[in-house]
Amino acid sequence: MTIGLAFAGYLATYLNGVRLSQREERLARVNRQLSDFYGPLFALTEGNSRSYAEFLDRNVRPDGTSPFGADGPPATERESSEWRLWVATVFLPNIQAMRDLVIRRADLLREREMPPVLLELCAHVSGYEITAARWERGDYREHLSVVPFPGEEIHAYARRGFTELKAEQARLLGG
Repeated sequence: MTIGLAFAGYLATYLNGVRLSQREERLARVNRQLSDFYGPLFALTEGNSRSYAEFLDRNVRPDGTSPFGADGPPATERESSEWRLWVATVFLPNIQAMRDLVIRRADLLREREMPPVLLELCAHVSGYEITAARWERGDYREHLSVVPFPGEEIHAYARRGFTELKAEQARLLGG
């Protein structure tokens, strides 16, 4: 009887230790996911979105349309020049940082496979890099990437990942 109780106590202690160890490992991974991937991705997408909105507000035409929308007359040289400036100094560095996160920190993804929105992001950045290289040569015929920016989708993906991981972190911390 005494031996049985001692064994049961040992087994309970062992199982509790395993459970605590697994919880600590999960918390460590969630913390890495937040600090090294989803947190930076969310900050970059949020900053890029706000910068783009500010760019559009500052460059709206008197009739309220955007010079870079599908409707209306094409952008003037001044508008195109302003676009190139913002792309080269704000938007391209932001999206390159997003792409670099995807490439360097793919081990921290929550999914088993690479989400299509992240692959679209990578393709968009490559498309803009060739457009920017043409600008450096003085070729201004193109002003967009060959692949559209998945703006709303990437922002929603980053926000959802960040929010859900913060909730899991709080749960693991007992909050």
